[in-house]
Amino acid sequence: MRKHWILYAMAFPGLLWFLLFRYVPVLGSVIAFQDFQIFNGIWDSPWVGFKHFEYIFTYSNLVNVLRNTLLISLYQLIFGFPAPVILALMLNEVRKKWFKRSLQTLFYLPHFISWVIIGGIIFELLSLDGIVNVLLQQFGGEPILYMQKPEYFRSIVVLSSIWKEVGWSAIIYLAALTGINPSLYEAATVDGAGKWRQLTSITLPSLLPTIMILLLLRIGNFLELGFEQIYVFLTPLTFSVGDILDTYVFRAGVLEGNYSVTTAVGLFKSLVGFAMLWVGNYISRKSTGESLF
Repeated sequence: MRKHWILYAMAFPGLLWFLLFRYVPVLGSVIAFQDFQIFNGIWDSPWVGFKHFEYIFTYSNLVNVLRNTLLISLYQLIFGFPAPVILALMLNEVRKKWFKRSLQTLFYLPHFISWVIIGGIIFELLSLDGIVNVLLQQFGGEPILYMQKPEYFRSIVVLSSIWKEVGWSAIIYLAALTGINPSLYEAATVDGAGKWRQLTSITLPSLLPTIMILLLLRIGNFLELGFEQIYVFLTPLTFSVGDILDTYVFRAGVLEGNYSVTTAVGLFKSLVGFAMLWVGNYISRKSTGESLF
């Protein structure tokens, strides 16, 4: 440490951030086992054991909330996870640097826009006077109130999430692609391999470690959909298909002040995420040789 103290000094702010904002808050999970009273604090609030967990699992709408959370998470995993990989592969084939940089900027830009603005844009596009319904009427169709139809809600959530994050998520894959030895492609070209064979025999195997690590991290956060996106799109007519664990936590914790219940929900999500990560890591290590631990 004395020899490389500069490197440790550079790493210290990041380590301090993780310690303060990732590890110290874990101690607050004890309020899931208390009848937490904000004026009494953690030390003086009475202990109630697993009372709040029993309340969660007997909650009348739990099945619907869990189903919505799992379905939207599954759709985002199936359709959202491959999207940045495909985008990175497509951008990697663009040879004009100015055109490639322009495309990258266009795809990166939505990441820096808040969900409130994104929600306003989507509502405007899908309104009765929006461009989607205008085009639909041009082809003889009837206008549809997409944002008020439960059958369209999950598709809108998944597609808007892909549009917002696909460019930003593709950065890691683009960086991994630049690390592939060009001589491998030259040798494959000499052997008569076309673009598809180079993709399946060189590019994808080289990307596999990166893909598996990011997939495992995604699985570990399977139940973490993000409150902002869902809440922006949620309406009374789509509540039955859009109410998820995060929106339930908002209602119970912020609006009703049941901090112990919401902490119990958060602890439940963390345990489920850890279990899924452990199983996914084991399967990945046995099938591909790649793992987080």
